[in-house]
Amino acid sequence: MKRRFVLAAAIPLLLLATGAAPRHSARTTPAPAPIPLADTVRVTMTTELGPIVLDLDGKHAPITTANFLRYVDLKRFDGIVFYRSMHLDWGTPPNGLVQAGLRGVATKILKPIAHEPTSQTGLSHKAGTISMARFAPGTATADFSIMVSDMTGLDANPEATDPEAQAGYAAFGHVVEGMDVVRKIWDAPISPTAGEGGLKGQMIEKPVKVLTVRRTPLPATAAATAAAPVSP
Repeated sequence: MKRRFVLAAAIPLLLLATGAAPRHSARTTPAPAPIPLADTVRVTMTTELGPIVLDLDGKHAPITTANFLRYVDLKRFDGIVFYRSMHLDWGTPPNGLVQAGLRGVATKILKPIAHEPTSQTGLSHKAGTISMARFAPGTATADFSIMVSDMTGLDANPEATDPEAQAGYAAFGHVVEGMDVVRKIWDAPISPTAGEGGLKGQMIEKPVKVLTVRRTPLPATAAATAAAPVSP
């Protein structure tokens, strides 16, 4: 019973973070036409602390992956920051997640996308997984989280009575290189005053800048192992 409560408790913790992400309005920028999507697309996120290389799962999460790549191709992730580091109150550290995104810059936000639950994609919030932040299902735009530890309580649970737990969050890829950088971001000093409500005590005092996010050629051998996230 205790484990079930712990996993369920993770749902509102991630939901709180999306308060910094914008709701859709008439001013949001229309999304460009869809681009051809490979089963696995590799991107390199170069941060001021080092590179993070991610394999995005276009085969199982095509909507979410295509959305992320639109921001990449338009270079709208260049200059964003990792602004949040959530440390779990249980388990062995490092644990929790880090979060980055546009945080409400309306001129750079594309239209929200349809929600792809893990019950549909077959993915899971393991260590190294990248997942979309959102308000309600179907409102995700340009804020995302990377799991520092297993956070399977964020997976969709169709048997749950709570709508948020039913929907879960949209995982769409995983880190293949650079978990050491993710942990450095997670370990960054936290502001004692920034953040409202449940976010207080989770906002990074000096947000970590993302310099660029670019597509990276995928090695021929990587496609066969792309479905397996890295260990913490």
